[in-house]
Parts: sequence; C-alpha cells; structure tokens
Amino acid sequence: MERSAVSTREVPIAQAQTPLRPRPRDVLQLLKPITWFPPMWAFMCGAVSSGAGLDGRWLFVLGGVLLAGPLVCGTSQAVNDWFDRHVDAINEPDRPIPSGRIPGRWGLYIAIIATLISALVAWFLGPLVFVAALVGLALAWGYSAPPFRFKTSGWTGPAVVGFTYEGLSWFTGAAVILGAMPRAEVLIVLVLYSLGAHGIMTLNDFKAVEGDKATGLRSLPVILGVTPAARLACGVMAAAQIAVIALLAIWGLTLSALIVAGVLLAQCAAMPRLLRDPKRYAPWYNGVGVTLYVLGMLAAALGLGGYI
Repeated sequence: MERSAVSTREVPIAQAQTPLRPRPRDVLQLLKPITWFPPMWAFMCGAVSSGAGLDGRWLFVLGGVLLAGPLVCGTSQAVNDWFDRHVDAINEPDRPIPSGRIPGRWGLYIAIIATLISALVAWFLGPLVFVAALVGLALAWGYSAPPFRFKTSGWTGPAVVGFTYEGLSWFTGAAVILGAMPRAEVLIVLVLYSLGAHGIMTLNDFKAVEGDKATGLRSLPVILGVTPAARLACGVMAAAQIAVIALLAIWGLTLSALIVAGVLLAQCAAMPRLLRDPKRYAPWYNGVGVTLYVLGMLAAALGLGGYI
C-alpha cells in the first residue's frame, strides 16, 4: 500500500482508445508484485516460529503464501490505485488505471473480486486464518477508501501497514502450520515487530515531503519535520527490537537474542548516515537497515521455533 497524496481536484482519466477489458499484464502491474515480498517473508517467519513440521501441511503453506502475497497484499494495491486514480493521473499518469489500460470501473471490480477470492482461500485455511484475512482486508480498504483513509495520517497509516504486512502475515504463517492459535510468546514478538514496522513505513514518506505538504497528506515528516521524524522512526524500530531481545533472553533463547542484538547494532551504526540527510539516505537505509531488521525477524522466529 502506497501513501500517495490526497486529491483536492479530479483529473480526467484517459478514455480514448482504451480496451474494453484489461489485459493480464496490466492487472499484474496493478497488483504490484514487488510489494508482495514483505508479507510473504513475515508469513515464513510465522511458519518457522510455530516450531511445527511441514509434513502434511504443504498445501496449507502454499495457500498461506498465496494469501499473504498475491491475494491480500495484491488486493490492497488494487484498492489503493482505484481510490488514488485521480491523484495518479497527475503524479503517475502511466499507472494502469489513469492511463486507461485498466478501463472504466475495472479497477474497482478487480479489487472486489480479489477481496472475495482472498476470503474464500482463507476460509479453506481454517477459521483463525479466515478471521485474520478479514481483518487484513478490512484494513486494506480502510487504508485507502473514504471515509477512513487511514493513509492520510502519519500515525495511523504506517501503523495499519505495519500491522497488516508484518503482524497479520506472521500470525497467518503460524496459524496455518499449527492449525491452532500460536502460543503467547509468538504473539508478543509479532506484535513488537509490527510496532517496529511503523518506523519502516515512515521512511517511505521522506521521498515526497513537498508533495505531501501541497496536497494535505499529514505524514510524520510533514507534521514533525524531516529530522525529528527520522529520529522517531529510528527510535521506534530500535525500541521494538530491544524489547524482542530482552524477551528472547528471558525465555532462554540466548543465541537468537544475540543475533537480533547483532543486527540491531549494525542498524544503529547505519542510522547516523540516515539522520544526516533523511530525504537523501532513506532509500539507502531501506536497503541496508530494513534488510537487517527483517533478518532479525527470522532469527527471532528460528529461536521461537526451537531451531537455534
């Protein structure tokens, strides 16, 4: 889900020489496969953290990966592009909907169809997964669609994305493997990593601060200032991981705690460069610091699952 600007005026969508139905490659572009990786990674962490074997659960695992990435995440992208179509006509006119390659109301129809398919797949994966998927789908629509449009707030927007991408996907991975509610330790760690992901999502807002100001999107860099928002993002990510390290140590998962502490120290070494110029170095930190963050997630999951 992308945090593009809020529309203050409508811009005509291209209508001339548009196809009657969208082509598969344009539908795939609408669903943005590049965004599927984070929830699929969190799903894998959830499956690992369960500590259960995969024997007899392979179809459930494949269904869960499909649900976390192409279905729920893909649905969120279609919903977002539909409700941002007039803004995209200004900022990204080559997107499938404003360019007319997804004609008429097909963008909305695709979002609705993907929502129904996601719910159906989740139903076959069990009641816990079904409930989690319904929550994720509701947040996907609430993030972009009025009257909620959580994305317009620098506080609720990143929280919704972090909870959906990290927390719900992790929960789904564990629940699919276990066929039951994950134990409390797993739930606590997935909540902490979801909270830390708030900082990751804030990093994405440094690329369009001027545009956000002009169009009324109240991202944290807009309402707090660039440097304070960067400090807050770093603090949120670090605080969540410190809590995870402490809990892993208390639970006797020493090696896992040491690995998470190591990747956190590496992130702390990278943070000063980000803070020197957040607008310039946020993409760089996304490649370095966030990669370390998600590797820490896997280390925590391996510890919880009893593998290290």
